[in-house]
Amino acid sequence: MARARDHLTTRLLFAVSFLAIAASAAAAGPQAYVGNFKDNTVSVIDTGTGTVIATLPVANGPHGMTQTPDGRTVYISGDNSSEVSVIDTATNRVTRTIDVGKTPHGLAMTPDGRTLLVGVYGDDRVAFVDTASNAVVGSVAVAKPHTIAVRPDGQVAYVASQEPGKFALVVVDLAARSVLRTVTLDKPPRDPEFASDGRALYFTLASINAVQVLDPTSDKIIAQIPTGASPHIAALFRGASAGTVVVQGPGELLLFDPATNAPLRSIAVGKQPHWMAATPDGKQVFVTNEGSNDVTVVDLATGTTKTIPVGVAPRKVVVQRVAAKAAMRPTVSIANFAFAPADLSIAPGATVTWSNDDGAPHGLAYKDGAKGTDVLLPGEKFSRTYDKPGTYDYICAVHPYMTGKVIVQSP
Repeated sequence: MARARDHLTTRLLFAVSFLAIAASAAAAGPQAYVGNFKDNTVSVIDTGTGTVIATLPVANGPHGMTQTPDGRTVYISGDNSSEVSVIDTATNRVTRTIDVGKTPHGLAMTPDGRTLLVGVYGDDRVAFVDTASNAVVGSVAVAKPHTIAVRPDGQVAYVASQEPGKFALVVVDLAARSVLRTVTLDKPPRDPEFASDGRALYFTLASINAVQVLDPTSDKIIAQIPTGASPHIAALFRGASAGTVVVQGPGELLLFDPATNAPLRSIAVGKQPHWMAATPDGKQVFVTNEGSNDVTVVDLATGTTKTIPVGVAPRKVVVQRVAAKAAMRPTVSIANFAFAPADLSIAPGATVTWSNDDGAPHGLAYKDGAKGTDVLLPGEKFSRTYDKPGTYDYICAVHPYMTGKVIVQSP
């Protein structure tokens, strides 16, 4: 009897442990990556639990930061080096460094995830890095490039050029890798950011207590959003209920109406806030506070906040658009003469794997003209990578009445 009770107790403890692990996994959300400028580290935050789960050494003076659309890779530049560190978000390790030139500042990613743009401030150029090989494959001359915004259609980038006496936004044709035109400014531009729909470019100017709203179809400033002292970055995130501005002087996040460009309200954050990034649904904004060594998480609907301590002098931050571990292996099971799921939504750059879990042979034929498969026997698999947003229909090459689709979402 005693042995039976012990066996039952062991089984119950195992079940409780399993449920605890499952609950913990369910609570985990996309990860946020925070560059700590004076520590030369990146703090990794689980957005579901609001805790720091890893600290990674990176290039000296972590400055610019961006990610691939699928959330698998984060890039961070070292302002006090010539390097960009490459972080694998599945393992939270720096997998390599890329030598890009003197004093790299801002980073930006093209919507298809294939090209990383680096503002190489010390060499007066914007470098183009191929994300497949992590090699510099080209550059365009831009004087003192600071930060970069890529238009959501991926055709052009606006670069904040801080050349003394010749301040400007430099518009770069990404396909031709050449300068299209220059928007002359009176003050040094600090950071340009496109609204998620691409209809407006928000940017700030040193010593001007207002956000500039530029119409990218005419390159004219059409409005100004008044702020407190030293606004740094303004954005309208996808899914967000309002636009947001990090205002350094008073230590606040200013909310504004993107339709009227009128300020709505201010929410106190930490000391000397520097940057911000939103969760994938646009409901929360993570604000780095360089002066108080922490991150403030702001709920835009309620205005409530939570503080997460990180390293020394946090500056840039990105939040994964998707949780990379959950998105790494999207799969479709072929069973009972059907595709499951029949409709699969993924991020650009994701690879879908089809597995024949049926007793009969099947095949894949793609309506967009991509090469399909030979017959997949039971137990065999086939994979395809999708880079561009859109809807991709397919059928079973053996049984055409079996249909499915892959939906590649816009970043």
